[in-house]
Amino acid sequence: MFNFKTILKNLGPGILFASMAIGTSHLVLSTKAGAQYGWLMIIPIILANVLKYPFFEFGVRYTNVTNKTLIEGYLNRGKGYLWFYAIITFVTTFTILAALYTVTAGLFINLFNIGHSSIAIVALCLFLIISALLILGKYKFLEISLKFVISILFIALLVTTVLVLLKGPVEHIADFKPLPIFNDVGILFLIGLIGWMPTTVEASSWISLWSIEKWKTQDKPSLKESLQEFNIGYIITAILAIFFMVIGWYTLYGTNTHLSNNAVSFADQVVRLFTEHIGTWAYLFIAISAFATMFSTCMTAHDALARVSLDIISLLKPQTKWYSTRNAYATGVLLLTIINFVVIAAFSANMGDLVALATFVSFIVAPIVGYMNLKNVTSNDLDSQFWPNRQLKLLTYAGILFLTCFALYYFYIIIL
Repeated sequence: MFNFKTILKNLGPGILFASMAIGTSHLVLSTKAGAQYGWLMIIPIILANVLKYPFFEFGVRYTNVTNKTLIEGYLNRGKGYLWFYAIITFVTTFTILAALYTVTAGLFINLFNIGHSSIAIVALCLFLIISALLILGKYKFLEISLKFVISILFIALLVTTVLVLLKGPVEHIADFKPLPIFNDVGILFLIGLIGWMPTTVEASSWISLWSIEKWKTQDKPSLKESLQEFNIGYIITAILAIFFMVIGWYTLYGTNTHLSNNAVSFADQVVRLFTEHIGTWAYLFIAISAFATMFSTCMTAHDALARVSLDIISLLKPQTKWYSTRNAYATGVLLLTIINFVVIAAFSANMGDLVALATFVSFIVAPIVGYMNLKNVTSNDLDSQFWPNRQLKLLTYAGILFLTCFALYYFYIIIL
């Protein structure tokens, strides 16, 4: 039975997942998908959300039953599993946060009309603000603030989407020709979209870490209650992806408008494409919504990567005790700030290169991480009564096959 009061009490990891997922994959990639390819992009968006669902659900399932993180489960399967995940985390540490903060800095420059500012300096300021919020507020502040942000964001995007639908699609230019999807450019875009839709598969371990952290301050819910809470967050991410796709489709598709890879220019285009179609009165409303989207995503990803890094170190080097001190989390947060600021400065704020690198890595490893998660939840760590049912296993195999075939086709394109 669906108990609203219980679900409200347990809200946390699922909402953090939603907040983390609606960043680049939604604001950037979903909007571009609708703008460049039209309504057909709803198919890969829905497919990615459905076929990747088991990979993330297993993070909730494994942790609720075993009281261990997915990362601990990888070690139980063999040290090779853990080392593989550690390498993935190492690579994404140098791409995901840099990409997210670059887009967020671009939106901030646009919102406050400070075009003369360096995107690297604005990103550094955001790094320092978010680092301070995470270190001082810790998980509790993150959860409370993001419940508010997600609620406002969902309402704002619902209103925006309805207004866009009522206004109708933009008029196509006279010589408009739809872009082909199944050529090299289209396939590469699909890889980026699916790779980060709703988010990277390796983020499944982030949910398990957030769950462990939440249970330190309240009684652990049942498996059913944990899955209900996660499903709410997951459904929100899927709906918001469709909202962004529809907005891009109705406001840009058919105009041959090129969306820039530069963070500041892209931010300006996204905000203005909404307001030009809806009305100038909506400018501030849309700009703040877009900025809140990226700011909350930066917070959740920054927090998660710090926790994941500490968890990996504690398992690979159990004799090292610094990771268990009170200052370990703060150290992790600050190290991520330094590393990713250097990456942003080196890439000269070229958002396209950062996003392409991050999505490529995530896409290639997705079926492998999905298989690793399946091995965890069908292991002796769990009583067989808590294993996923036959339907969920079949969906998992379908997701692994789908992502594997896409990855092989990508390599085929590269070789040719």
